Amino acid sequence: MAAGRRVRPWTLVWGLGGLALLAVPALRDAGWPTFLAVVSALGLGSLALHGSRKWRGILFSPFGLFDSIVPGLLWAWRGLRERAGGAPGRLGPMVRTIAVAVGLLVVFGALFAGADAAFADLLGSLVPDVPVTEGPWRFLLFVLGLLGALAAARAAAAPLRWDRLEARPGRPRARLEWALPLIVLDLLFAAFNAVQLTVLFGGYEKVLSQTGLTYAEYARQGFWQLLCATLLTIAVIGLALRWAPRGGARDRTLVRSVLGVLCLLTLVVVASALRRMDLYVDAYGLTRLRVSVAAMELWLGVVLVLIMVAGVMGVRRSQLPRAVAASAAAGVLAFGLASPDGLVAERNVQRYETTGKIDISYLDGLSADAVPALDRLPEPLRSCALRIIAGDLFEDRPPWYAVGLAEARAREILDRRAVSYTGYACTPERDPYGDGADEYDRHDY
Repeated sequence: MAAGRRVRPWTLVWGLGGLALLAVPALRDAGWPTFLAVVSALGLGSLALHGSRKWRGILFSPFGLFDSIVPGLLWAWRGLRERAGGAPGRLGPMVRTIAVAVGLLVVFGALFAGADAAFADLLGSLVPDVPVTEGPWRFLLFVLGLLGALAAARAAAAPLRWDRLEARPGRPRARLEWALPLIVLDLLFAAFNAVQLTVLFGGYEKVLSQTGLTYAEYARQGFWQLLCATLLTIAVIGLALRWAPRGGARDRTLVRSVLGVLCLLTLVVVASALRRMDLYVDAYGLTRLRVSVAAMELWLGVVLVLIMVAGVMGVRRSQLPRAVAASAAAGVLAFGLASPDGLVAERNVQRYETTGKIDISYLDGLSADAVPALDRLPEPLRSCALRIIAGDLFEDRPPWYAVGLAEARAREILDRRAVSYTGYACTPERDPYGDGADEYDRHDY
């Protein structure tokens, strides 16, 4: 089947972006940013296959791969029959030929491996060592990979055109009916931001005098609410654009003015939320959850900027969905390359150097990405922080193709200065400071 498709610039963007995201598993050891990168790479691959431009296509194109699984199998079967000349009797010789070739490789490969140790080592490094118990799991993964490849090929040849699904536009509202609720919301945001600028950026004494809370308590009090407020504001902007008045130039000016002010005020909320998180981290340390939600809040700020740019410059409607999707993929790539586990370890080591407080029971659960930073700790904290990571690294050495750069670097560091298990016990004691630390900071060495 001929697809009859041309390679377009955005197709190249999605394809190259997906390949770039697959570099994260090769460079980082932590599983959670790797999972995000792989899922995002699959999403970009789906966008490249389906050629989506509108919001519906951006959101629903990944489901097109699932819809192509069964058609992909039928399509592949028809293709095999056509290559065999359309006669069922010609498939048998093809299968027998493949079976004979595999059998010859196995028999003579085993003989040559038994005759020469160097050749046996070469084959051992190329052939995966799969235990019998893992055989069914590996076979299932092979089947899933084959189905995914066939579905992708089918989608490339005959993609689902999600962009052609028409949604009925919202009925335009009168100017007053549309603008009054948003203007009230703008005033509320302005009042809140005035308080934020006064309190958060006014200094520690200002926080104590106006709230009776410490910096850390004040920061912890409202970050999640501000994150939800940012998400809801983006939803409000989308709904407002759906029902915005569309009578002429005056209506366009009204829409841009009201929504532009709302976007600007929401950016101040984003800055306030990030400032709160920074204060919270200074007091209690950085964790995976905290670095993740801070990255999410930062990306929402980027989305707001893109919406403002689209409104001011009047870009085509098809450009904003693509720009938002590209910014999400770039954010996931930057998040993975920045090594979140390494950032968590680095920030907590710096906090220990400043305050003498550290939670080893949390840090020893990080991945090999954290080894360079944790290696700077003095003994016995260093060995206590690295003991579980070192055990995971040296317990079972995977083949060369399964070792990432971060894991290799961690092994090199631990080979140079091994972890010591003698002379002390890595048992945390109750935090003697009594400063109201949260769950992350219960223990102190």
